[in-house]
Amino acid sequence: MTQDNIAIGHNSNNDGGRYWAEVPGGSAELTYTNRGDDVIIIDHTYVPPAARGKNVAQRLVERAVADARARNVKIVPQCPYVAKLFKVRADLDERRAD
Repeated sequence: MTQDNIAIGHNSNNDGGRYWAEVPGGSAELTYTNRGDDVIIIDHTYVPPAARGKNVAQRLVERAVADARARNVKIVPQCPYVAKLFKVRADLDERRAD
């Protein structure tokens, strides 16, 4: 498995949503809650131990950011992993909510 061939699913409701990918060891996920119409709070990422070190969480974040960009939504990176990734990737951090 490489980071390029991960199929990522997404579901959402009025309260928030979840991105997920089936990977060795189970489901990887990123969850978020909505804060109004133009901000989401990414509060959690998880990758099963068998799939760690393969950029799975990064791919989930990149997908969430791409979708936020398309909808003109800002992001509060509450999850420590996402906050760290935003600090090192300016292309992701530009979506950060003030």
